[in-house]
Amino acid sequence: MGRLFKTILSAFALLAAWPAGADAAERAIRILALGDSLTQGYGVPPGMDFPNVLERALKAKGLNVTLVNAGVSGDTSAGGLARLDWSLGDAGSAPDAAIVELGANDGLRGLAPAEMEKNLGAILLKLKARNIPVLFTGMKGPRNFGAQYAAEFDAVFPRLAKTFGVLFYPFFLEGAALDPALIQPDGLHPNPKGVAVIVKNIAPLAVRLVQQAETAHASSRPSAR
Repeated sequence: MGRLFKTILSAFALLAAWPAGADAAERAIRILALGDSLTQGYGVPPGMDFPNVLERALKAKGLNVTLVNAGVSGDTSAGGLARLDWSLGDAGSAPDAAIVELGANDGLRGLAPAEMEKNLGAILLKLKARNIPVLFTGMKGPRNFGAQYAAEFDAVFPRLAKTFGVLFYPFFLEGAALDPALIQPDGLHPNPKGVAVIVKNIAPLAVRLVQQAETAHASSRPSAR
């Protein structure tokens, strides 16, 4: 509970600090990273979590971005949906884009893929309603619940990505999963080297996400008279 409370306070502080009236050309593109422990940075040193490392990678490419770590260790798709409205804030503090990384804990707990799809679909629908571009990341279902469960689980992510027309990265842990040099001893969470691999792989789509956010801002600004 202590870690969750600190995470919520940290995210709230960052959201509150975002300027409401600044022009898109004068401020950073703000990206909400909504996820579980893979986003939160379980087991890695401060500053080595996925959002921080991705932010540095995007800045190295000349992009003016700020990522907000809204990852909560142990969160399921239902938990992410339950806190989404709070994470988005009001119109003046809403993020410009979002990365949605959820589902791993649904699989680890053997929760119904249909319920996960319902929750993730509701998250994507809320983001679409607020015109927030999304980079949606997929997950692979555990194989210990049987082939049918794994197949149903795996199919949820590409189906939702197609339905909502969002940027899609099929497997968040691509390039790091099952590699002992890149995964912590628990066999689940990436170590700092693993996070670096994930960021390197997902960065091209993250660049496209920033471009989508910039385009959305340009089209929403009132034209000069």
